[in-house]
Amino acid sequence: MLGIPNPVRIVILYIGLALGRLGLIDPHRAKRTTALAWPRVVTGVARMSKNAVDVAMVGVAVGSAAIAGVGFAGPFWGLAFALGGGVAGGTIALVSQSYGADAHKDLGQAVRSSVLLVVVVTLPVAAIFWTIPTELVSLLSSDAEAIALGAAYLKLVGLGVPLAGLNLIGSRVLVGADDSYIAMMLRAGGAIANIVINAVLIFGLGMGVEGAAIGTVLSNLIVVVAFAIGLTRGHLPGIGVFPVKIDPTGSYVDPATLRDLVTIGLPVMGRNLVWTVAEFPMLSILDIFGRDVVSAFVIARRIWGIMNTPGWGFGLASSSLVGQSLGKNDEDTAESYGHEIIRFAVATYLVSAALVAIFAVQIVGAFVDDPNSPVVPIAVSLVYAACIAVTLQGVSGGAAGPLDASGDTKWPFYSQALGMFGCSIPLTYVGATTSLGLWGLYLAFVAETSVPAAINYWRFRTGKWKRISEAYRPDAVAADD
Repeated sequence: MLGIPNPVRIVILYIGLALGRLGLIDPHRAKRTTALAWPRVVTGVARMSKNAVDVAMVGVAVGSAAIAGVGFAGPFWGLAFALGGGVAGGTIALVSQSYGADAHKDLGQAVRSSVLLVVVVTLPVAAIFWTIPTELVSLLSSDAEAIALGAAYLKLVGLGVPLAGLNLIGSRVLVGADDSYIAMMLRAGGAIANIVINAVLIFGLGMGVEGAAIGTVLSNLIVVVAFAIGLTRGHLPGIGVFPVKIDPTGSYVDPATLRDLVTIGLPVMGRNLVWTVAEFPMLSILDIFGRDVVSAFVIARRIWGIMNTPGWGFGLASSSLVGQSLGKNDEDTAESYGHEIIRFAVATYLVSAALVAIFAVQIVGAFVDDPNSPVVPIAVSLVYAACIAVTLQGVSGGAAGPLDASGDTKWPFYSQALGMFGCSIPLTYVGATTSLGLWGLYLAFVAETSVPAAINYWRFRTGKWKRISEAYRPDAVAADD
């Protein structure tokens, strides 16, 4: 994987090697971390760019009401990733430790039970979105046009909720088995297909927000089919050999495995739900500012999503590498990976944030059809605040990786909840109702990342996660490689 020329891989690798020359990272671990992290970063960039392009397309085709409408539907769609990501958090912990211990039977059971659990959890959500989309979006806004557009989007995109959950399971299985490249190929490919389909439906057929929703569902279906074929056959034509092969006819209902998935996954699900749930009061408060601020916030959050993609790669690389080391009972190496990946992530975030800050005006301009729109200066100022705040995600996500790998998933949940509900949302409300104004939003961005960074890093430094991991390690321990 390291031999494949890719600008993202090259930048991350050079950052890692520079840190290695400074004595902050072991060069071998920097290369191995890069091998796992960069495909996931590319996947994140593709997916977040897809989300940004969705907003830009409907904004250009329909207007600011469509941006606001998709924004209001966003937290509901985010439930797919909160619920699916929670189950997938349990998946990567069990898969990485089983893979490290060469316990293939346990690994296969973890995958099948994960598939069952994510379908059971997400199907009711899809049914609710289809049945009462207008009522749901109306909870967040009194803007009739934005509500109508948001409900039309939510009704259709809700069909993709179970598919998005299954995609997360497939991705985590491969990353846990030390192969994030194939996961990147499939999920990034799906994001590119989504953009192409959306362009045809939105501009070619004039379907507006409905076209954006249908494109999301179809692209997720394509990726689910690819994961299913590859994991059950052990390879996928045009992609390559998968690191694991799963027997789809085995047992799906294994009480012990389901219990472990729920025990590990519930706090991860809660952590993912924190931002999703927080968006509801956040968007309701932003509605006080008016449509322009709502639209600017939606644009800034899409750009934030792209800037935040290094955390996707380093968080999962940390979970996988730490988990594999724990599966071999090598706690010293697990801790070394944890410390070094935090440093690696922070350095990469600094580069990402600096690039976005330099081109903030041009990036925001791509989301609107009128460069003189009052949305532009508000969005640019929010992007600058996001650039400052997002660098702390390197500490927060990097420290959460070892905790996730070990099964110690409660503290990242606590930290995220405190940062959002204890600090970020109150600051937004103060800004909306007092002379503090937009400064409340700027401070909210910083609070959202600084609180989890401090708490997650403290918990990681205690080392208690190593003892917690003993309850989830397979009985069979492989020799160190």
